[in-house]
Amino acid sequence: MINKIGREIPDEILKQYGKEGYQGPNYRDNVRYKKAAPMVRGVVDPKQDKMVSNIREALEKCKIQDGMVLSFHHHFRDGDYVVNMVMAEVAAMGIRDITICASSLGAAHDPIAEYIEQGIVTGIQSSGVRGKIGEAISRGKLKTPAIIRSHGGRVRAIEEGDVHIDIAFIGAPTSDAYGNARGVGGKSDCGVLSYSMVDAQYADNVVVITDCLVPFPNFPASISMTNVDYVCVVDEIGNPDKIISNAIRMTKDVRELMMAKYCTRLIADSPYFQDGFSFQTGAGGASLAVNTMLRPIMEEKNIHMGFSIGGITQPICEMLKDGLVRNIVDAQCFDRASIESIKNDARHFEISTSEYANPMNKGTFANKLDFVILGALEVDIDYNVNVVTGSDGIVRGAPGGHPDIAAGSKCSIIIAPLVRGRIPTICDRVVTAVTPGETVDIIVTDYGIAINPRRTDLIEAYKNTHLPFCTIEELRDMAYEIVGTPDEIPFKDRVVGIIENRDGTILDVVRELDEEC
Repeated sequence: MINKIGREIPDEILKQYGKEGYQGPNYRDNVRYKKAAPMVRGVVDPKQDKMVSNIREALEKCKIQDGMVLSFHHHFRDGDYVVNMVMAEVAAMGIRDITICASSLGAAHDPIAEYIEQGIVTGIQSSGVRGKIGEAISRGKLKTPAIIRSHGGRVRAIEEGDVHIDIAFIGAPTSDAYGNARGVGGKSDCGVLSYSMVDAQYADNVVVITDCLVPFPNFPASISMTNVDYVCVVDEIGNPDKIISNAIRMTKDVRELMMAKYCTRLIADSPYFQDGFSFQTGAGGASLAVNTMLRPIMEEKNIHMGFSIGGITQPICEMLKDGLVRNIVDAQCFDRASIESIKNDARHFEISTSEYANPMNKGTFANKLDFVILGALEVDIDYNVNVVTGSDGIVRGAPGGHPDIAAGSKCSIIIAPLVRGRIPTICDRVVTAVTPGETVDIIVTDYGIAINPRRTDLIEAYKNTHLPFCTIEELRDMAYEIVGTPDEIPFKDRVVGIIENRDGTILDVVRELDEEC
């Protein structure tokens, strides 16, 4: 079938997974459904001990077997040790046909690619895939298509029963012996445990893995003892220094600073820039620079941010400290400054990923956002955005919250250079559609700014703003004039990845690379 954004979705994929093609951002508005439920092991005997001596004992007590779904979170990002520790033990036990359902997977988890080759891991469901795992998927090594969802879409899939987790592993900087776990207080602080909250609530078995056991009760708990089956202490769960990745950086690049100035002006001149406005920015250099550039304008106009959300970084925490931001609601800390802020500032709150962006609950923070600033690998002339597959067709990115907050916010702004090296960012058709164009409002490049024609209100609001506005087609033409029209990437027919829209419909598919062409 051809879905609403013109992507061909094989009928056999829709039938196999019981899905529909994408029908629009509000297709499932007001749909009622019954939430899924886990199997719960009652702990009646007050003498029962939840402590296990090692990961193998935890796996044995959870009755690990072939074909199970294991889940993990990625609050340690490139510093995570938990996934590899658990999967090494799974492999040593001779277990096969495992599906990993993670909030994200990155270069830290490259060893998983070997387990894919061996048939130990045959399924991947994640909000991001990078490194050797992405290469293995793109080259057809994974037995079943990888399912890639946004952060909100992952929560929806678990709550709605699209994926059922047999064992959830939660890396916790601190835990008591009864399973009350927190993202702070130990030697491996990561700030929050937002991504793992839904896993704790819906998995049949929940194992907390910590490197800092603290006295009972470890409060306020991010993960409650009422959801935890076992607690395991290891030497190290992760390296907090690697929470901050190469994608999270402050910039001195002239081109990025110019785009940040354009973006700041767009925010300041919009009808939504009023006292109490809400805001989320991405982790790219230009996006982060907007935080700094907005500060003097807010001070001059006596405008305060009602709340900031998302992956939190130092600039927003400094604005909170100085009173320019009233509240931070946090689903992921992106640096040490944000970890310290949530430990010490009562206005910095931890929220679940369901509260953040799940489209199928009764209301999320994403729906209350005024502005969001995001990056892109590609944008096409229909404003569809690709943040998953590179110019070589390899899976190497993450939807994260990109589709969620683009859909929920009043004004979604995508910042991207017109070209990267010899690759056009603005093109006729993105390799993979991840965020549908009807939820994208403005594209900011170093060569000009395009406003989605659907947003006639924004076009009218900016008619007297002296910025380099143009059409998206003009941006594409400029990109092609600089680097030429890109060749099509050769793909085989086999589907190796499914891009699921946040509501569970199918937005696009990823096909196996044809490297012989």
